[in-house]
Amino acid sequence: MMFGTLPSGERVERFELSSGRLRAAVLSYGAVLQSLEVAGVDVVLGLETLDDYVTRSRYFGAVVGRYGNRIAGGAFTLDGVTYTLPRNNGPSSLHGGLQGFDRKVWTVADATGSSVTLTLTSPDGDQGYPGTLRATVSYTLDGDALRLDYAAETDAPTVINLTNHTYFNLAPGGDVLGHLVRIEAERYLPVDADKIPTGELAPVKGTPFDFTTPHAIGARHDGAYDHCFVLDGGITVVEPASGRTMEVATTEPGVQFYAGGMLDGVSTPYGRHAGFCLETQHFPDSPNQPHFPSTVLRPGERHTSATTYRFPA
Repeated sequence: MMFGTLPSGERVERFELSSGRLRAAVLSYGAVLQSLEVAGVDVVLGLETLDDYVTRSRYFGAVVGRYGNRIAGGAFTLDGVTYTLPRNNGPSSLHGGLQGFDRKVWTVADATGSSVTLTLTSPDGDQGYPGTLRATVSYTLDGDALRLDYAAETDAPTVINLTNHTYFNLAPGGDVLGHLVRIEAERYLPVDADKIPTGELAPVKGTPFDFTTPHAIGARHDGAYDHCFVLDGGITVVEPASGRTMEVATTEPGVQFYAGGMLDGVSTPYGRHAGFCLETQHFPDSPNQPHFPSTVLRPGERHTSATTYRFPA
């Protein structure tokens, strides 16, 4: 169904999906997950109008790229050539730049009652990135699970780090500080003042970043989490009052756990800690940190990844 029209004249569509206890709505603008209902309760932070997504969004529900997360100094070198990117987060480039994939209208390749597949062609030089990249994302509901499948191909060497920036709240209306989080990760990435990884893969043991056993988001570190964890397994989040549970499994090596500390209730309708993000991805600044898992994609290769959000209770 029609959701709205951009000033450019581009039409934005909205797709309603359902399966079992789950209902979802996906937009062609930004490949946004606008809503996800679990037995009638919407557990994601969405916005009501297209204008809200254009003017007020902090990546709510969007697929971000070409490179999700931060690249230090807004630059990287690949095969001896240095590429300059927009600096839209202090000295860094964040989530693909000023006009990343979250601000593009994706093309609908296929849609059924329980799934939708969207595609996007990012031309050579888009936001400074080399190569024409063709990206695909599919949202599929299956019983008690939402699965996201990503794929991409390029005609020249480039870097890629696609992820989804949905804010979750398993008990809508309040903050998420009481949610219990377990992350199967023995290591995390410490960051500097600009939130760029120092390069160390530090042990979580004995730190506020140890979620190998469940902890409330607000119990430590003032809930100020915006860090990448090196995954050894999955992630589980429980909202204690309702018992509502979300389990996350991914093929990606890391997850950026962000507790919504920069939401302000002014530029967006949601206040601080109204939602948390679990952005499954490769590591921030990987193009500048060669000992991190590579994010380079070359012609003839196909980038693929998958993340599943399951709601058993």
